Amino acid sequence: MYTPPFFKPDRAASLKFAGERGFGTMCAFDGHKPVASPLPFYLTYAADGTPQAAFHVARHNPLVTLADGAVSWLLAVNGPDAYVSPDWYVSPDQVPTWLYQSVHLSGPVRLLSDDELAVQIDTLSDIFESWLLPKTPWTSGKMTAGRFETLKKAIVGLVMTVEEVEGSFKLNQHKSDADYAAIANALGEGDADAKQISELMRQARPHVFADDTKKLERSVP
Repeated sequence: MYTPPFFKPDRAASLKFAGERGFGTMCAFDGHKPVASPLPFYLTYAADGTPQAAFHVARHNPLVTLADGAVSWLLAVNGPDAYVSPDWYVSPDQVPTWLYQSVHLSGPVRLLSDDELAVQIDTLSDIFESWLLPKTPWTSGKMTAGRFETLKKAIVGLVMTVEEVEGSFKLNQHKSDADYAAIANALGEGDADAKQISELMRQARPHVFADDTKKLERSVP
């Protein structure tokens, strides 16, 4: 991934982003063409601290035959993104651009055993069910044993040993405070993704928006 220094997060921030997102596109090469599948995953860590991305796919997914434990795959994890119009800047002579968050994890992928797959399924559902609290979490124990085993045979568990972590958090970090604030404010009036980018910009450079907060506080009776 090409990442200018302005936009490059450190390794810890990239892994945190990927782990919290939990969804990405897994890409491999079959010798003739790229093969890719969007899928949920979770990060875990080996005893030596090496990150691992655990996931599963349908048994007939072509990725299964490519998991030899040696050739490197790529997991692309994307967050919110938003278009920026040059008209929104304070400074003249700007050009259109796109702001976004993205992390690429790469490394070899191996197949999981049946026992490892069972643990992965439960771990994956536990993580994502926790997003829905206070809903009572779903667990595989709610299914009849025969039904669960039948469905489990239709998927294959895999795990990537993450050897390389690359990230790009392009949030206009290289712009002046005036331009930075103008873009964040404009995006704050946009769609859901644009609003998320606006909030990330505000969190990254809070001093730029301190006056806005004070004005709001003074306006409250």
